[in-house]
Amino acid sequence: MSRYEEFMGRIRGARTIGAPPPPSRWTWAADGLLALSLTVAVIAGNLNRSYVELRPDPAGSRTPVPGRLPSPPALPDLPDGPRPVPAVEHVLPPVEAWEMAAAVLAALPLVLRRRHPLAVYWTVTVAAVVLHLGDAAADATRITFASGLVAAYSAAMYSPHRRSVAASLAAGVLLHAVFPLVPEVDGDLVPVLVLLPLALVSHGVHLWRQRERTLRAEQEAELRRAVEAERSRIARELHDVVTHNVSMMTIQAGAARTVLATSPEQAREAMLAVEAAGRTAMSELRHVMGLLAMAADGPDPAAGVALAPQPGLDRLTELTDRVRSSGVPVEVAVRGVPVELPAGVDLAAYRVVQEALTNAVKHADGARVSVTVEYGTDQLRVEVSDTGGRRLRTAEPGGGHGLLGLRERLAVYGGTLDAGSRPHGGYRVRAVIPWEVP
Repeated sequence: MSRYEEFMGRIRGARTIGAPPPPSRWTWAADGLLALSLTVAVIAGNLNRSYVELRPDPAGSRTPVPGRLPSPPALPDLPDGPRPVPAVEHVLPPVEAWEMAAAVLAALPLVLRRRHPLAVYWTVTVAAVVLHLGDAAADATRITFASGLVAAYSAAMYSPHRRSVAASLAAGVLLHAVFPLVPEVDGDLVPVLVLLPLALVSHGVHLWRQRERTLRAEQEAELRRAVEAERSRIARELHDVVTHNVSMMTIQAGAARTVLATSPEQAREAMLAVEAAGRTAMSELRHVMGLLAMAADGPDPAAGVALAPQPGLDRLTELTDRVRSSGVPVEVAVRGVPVELPAGVDLAAYRVVQEALTNAVKHADGARVSVTVEYGTDQLRVEVSDTGGRRLRTAEPGGGHGLLGLRERLAVYGGTLDAGSRPHGGYRVRAVIPWEVP
């Protein structure tokens, strides 16, 4: 964040809870009609350059007032009532072009009062001040005051910057006190001026509650999405941990059963491999379950669990050795200069190799498997291919879910996964993962 952005952030202050709903077509139409009506009223009121002021003259003085028409002579008392109040007519100079421009800007910007409330408030307020620097008619003063009230209400309700709104409204009150922006109010209008603010406050409270309900609904929806994403991540992790090792155990147990009567020594080695695969599966399961337990409240439930680090390509040899022990030939080639990868990329690459080898063991009987890991300048390329013997993937329950989980895992880091049959037989899984050295 630049210094300018930081400075503007401090001026604007904290944002309100929730954002106002986007203006609808009817809202735009209502705001446009309001702005147009007030603009026409301001212009028409300002064009009325003469008005009559009633001034009682109890002393009956006929001294002329500079700038005003002479008062008519005092009339004698009539037998049926008091003497009529003398009237003084005021005639203002003709309207100039800049006054017309200020009159337009004092109301027309209200069409954008929901989209840019604070900017509209200041535009209307400054235009009203400029208009009253000249000779503004009393009718125009009434309309500009009403326009200022609408702009202030819009700034308070729709602007997301609380501190700026408070400072702007305080400055507006000061401007109304310094400049003659407040019109003279007749006694008949007092109930309207009392009920109008109450109606605006009631409507404002309703909007705040509506916005709070919308914000709460959005937060709950975001929480549900986060929970679903976490469940998917845990499901993928458990799938990667369990499937490979259980597949190895199944293959080794089947081999041990086959040679148990004829070659007890080979059966013993197969059972040792089953035991080793089971221990590895339990260790990785403890790690995953320990991570889940860390999210619980209270003391750390995983404190007594021996948590192994997340696997990476440094354990590639251990992984391929377990596959070779099941009777599947595996060749490994590492190209480029190995570097320390980010933990997430390292784990994702390991899971790609693990899932591809698991599928090869399950679906490609008698095939040879090759694993290639290539370190590029800005990406990691992992490829696992076999020479054939693959059965239909649909023959196995849940087939394809592992590859789908891998695609989602790689997408987090901007990586891609390509899996499919090879032109000359067999199957190939290829992953490309961008990376940056930590």
